[in-house]
Amino acid sequence: MANIIEMPKLSDTMTVGTLVKWLKKEGDTVATGDMLAEVETDKATMELESFFDGTLLKIFAPDGSQVELGAPLCAIGKPGEKVDAPAGKPKEESTGEGEQKTGEGEQKKTEPEDKDKAGASTAAKDEKGQPAAAAKPAEEAPAPRPSHGEGAVAPSGGGDRIKISPLARKLAAEKGIDPSRVTGSGPGGRIVRADILAAEKSGTAKPEPPAPARRDADSRGVVAAPSILPKGPIQEEKTVQVSNMRGAIARRLVESKTQLPHFYVEIEVDAAPLLSLREQLNTGLEEQGVKLSVNDFVLKGCAEALRRVPQVNGSWEGDKIRYFGAAHVSFAVALEEGLITPVIRDTHDKDIFQISTEAKALGKLARDKKLKPEQFTGGTFCVSNLGMMGIPRFTAIINPPNAAILAVGTTVKKPIVKNDQIVMGETMILTLSCDHRVVDGAVGARYLGALKALLESPALLLL
Repeated sequence: MANIIEMPKLSDTMTVGTLVKWLKKEGDTVATGDMLAEVETDKATMELESFFDGTLLKIFAPDGSQVELGAPLCAIGKPGEKVDAPAGKPKEESTGEGEQKTGEGEQKKTEPEDKDKAGASTAAKDEKGQPAAAAKPAEEAPAPRPSHGEGAVAPSGGGDRIKISPLARKLAAEKGIDPSRVTGSGPGGRIVRADILAAEKSGTAKPEPPAPARRDADSRGVVAAPSILPKGPIQEEKTVQVSNMRGAIARRLVESKTQLPHFYVEIEVDAAPLLSLREQLNTGLEEQGVKLSVNDFVLKGCAEALRRVPQVNGSWEGDKIRYFGAAHVSFAVALEEGLITPVIRDTHDKDIFQISTEAKALGKLARDKKLKPEQFTGGTFCVSNLGMMGIPRFTAIINPPNAAILAVGTTVKKPIVKNDQIVMGETMILTLSCDHRVVDGAVGARYLGALKALLESPALLLL
């Protein structure tokens, strides 16, 4: 009897998976542990492995389909063994506006191109059903409609098209001649090379300067300035299917913002010592491939600050508050479908070089959608950094079940006061979002104070 492989639960919040592509095809021999397909969950794209030895007899879910947990994916058994499709079908992805349901669940594609063909066919005949006149030669392009001044030469040929030879058209473009202001001397009034040269000599066919933009006053007498920005739609209007990741993010953020009582505390940090130390380390260790980022220092600083103010390293659990004995600091990585938060485990026990190496590796896995569940779950504190995008300050929504998240802004060069003197400095705004059920205002303030002290004396983070 054939073995049926069903959609497994590949993440803690997964309810449906998208079958990205099959890595094996029907008829292939597979063994336990072979990778069968790529499945996109609400967190990442993961590989589905075979649990059996045998032949891939039947694939029930095609590439691109959405499959609910427990729904059949494929059957593996002996060669030639017959397999009936189990009850239940995968959820097919919406194919957009080109489909509409008809009959008993069937989908029929509308074909707008057929309408276009029909319209073109109708337009190609006159009222008596006879074929319409042949199209005009390709060189008769639509002419612009300039407002001619008194004494201007009338355009040749009448209507909206100009009869002009390809050579004359090219010459007119080179010499800045407006063909609509030239009288043709060729057959049927066609403009030829000699007409363009004559128009250039007489100077009567130069394009008129554009009229100044009209500036109409509104009902208040205010005159609108002329627009210099392009008009029209900013993009093609469309409706897209929500991805598993975007759907999960939406649910969790609504849950966080509506159920967690957020409050925010903010502090300004002197970033000059950190930037100076970072530059020295990167320059001195360049040959060893070391390239530390500001975020590496922030991650290490957050872990050490959790050691000093451990009350922030907790989670609300209904009638209990869980305080964690280790700092597992996660950081937000932006993806096309949303974001994900890889976790650096035991951040407090790792030096800044280990943190930098691990953060780069996890960031790449996240962007390639290759993170394993244990690499993006179990964080106890989160950092969201938009400094590299030039954002000076912002507030972040807490990532449950964490009790806090730190928003990091960019470093800003500005005048500051040092030793009662106004000098140029570089500062950075840090904003802590706290779950008030776990963290009180004074606790949040103490945590930011501890983090500020560490980042302004960054050599402490190297110990």
